[in-house]
Amino acid sequence: MAKAAAKKAAPKRKPNAAFMKPMQPDDKLAAVVGDKAVPRTEIVKKLWAYIKKNGLQDKKERRNINADEALKEVFGGKKQVSMFEMTKLVNKHLSNT
Repeated sequence: MAKAAAKKAAPKRKPNAAFMKPMQPDDKLAAVVGDKAVPRTEIVKKLWAYIKKNGLQDKKERRNINADEALKEVFGGKKQVSMFEMTKLVNKHLSNT
């Protein structure tokens, strides 16, 4: 009788190299996430940490982000963006190192 624990372990997922490549934030984005070149995934994590710390997630519609002065610069002057639109707008403020 075969043991259930003898099952093969699932192959470990490899991160996509494009997401792990360090990106340099411009001055507007650096005001929110810092000026070090870090992978895109880290920039998004730092952005969400900033949003949660400052209570910028919309209370009714949780998918929307209400911009403060620093985020308005990143969001192109918009007062509110959806979380999906946010990633598109943030990409405009990143450059390869």
